[in-house]
Amino acid sequence: MSPTIAVLALQGAFIEHEQRLQSLGCTTIELRQAADLARPFDGLVLPGGESTVQAKLLHDLGMFEPLRQRIAEGLPALGTCAGLILLADHFRTLPVTVRRNAYGRQLGSFHAEGRWEDEAVPLTFIRAPRIEATGPGVEPLVTLNDAPVAVRHRNQIAAAFHPELDDDNRLYEALLAPLKRAY
Repeated sequence: MSPTIAVLALQGAFIEHEQRLQSLGCTTIELRQAADLARPFDGLVLPGGESTVQAKLLHDLGMFEPLRQRIAEGLPALGTCAGLILLADHFRTLPVTVRRNAYGRQLGSFHAEGRWEDEAVPLTFIRAPRIEATGPGVEPLVTLNDAPVAVRHRNQIAAAFHPELDDDNRLYEALLAPLKRAY
């Protein structure tokens, strides 16, 4: 048996997350409407895209509060780019301050090499938010120029970059580690 990870599939780059999770042995389901929340799942991915559009659709479809509550109650969640903004600014379950598009607009997208402890991590930034400040209990996971670009807070992992676009599974493995112990 393997963990089932729900991927928010309203807008944005969700297919790449599904493919990566499936390559790691997970079952994935897409969350497109409130009825999908009744399906059992062990973790959640909030993909990149446009956070304002995603938040509006979540509210319009009646999915916002049920997802916010499940995350607050401990559902493991990974938010990337817009997903980071959803966790911090919309759900308010992740105690970080973010600034939208701080790494530049679409034409300013770039690749860089960050650090996970003492190891290099490939990073792809596309209209990425910057983590401006972290609250109590927030652990930096990945840094770029000594600034956090991925963090963990309890059950939540959030990244300013797009891990689904690079050949590095560490954020996914961090999300899955507590789930795989249960299987």
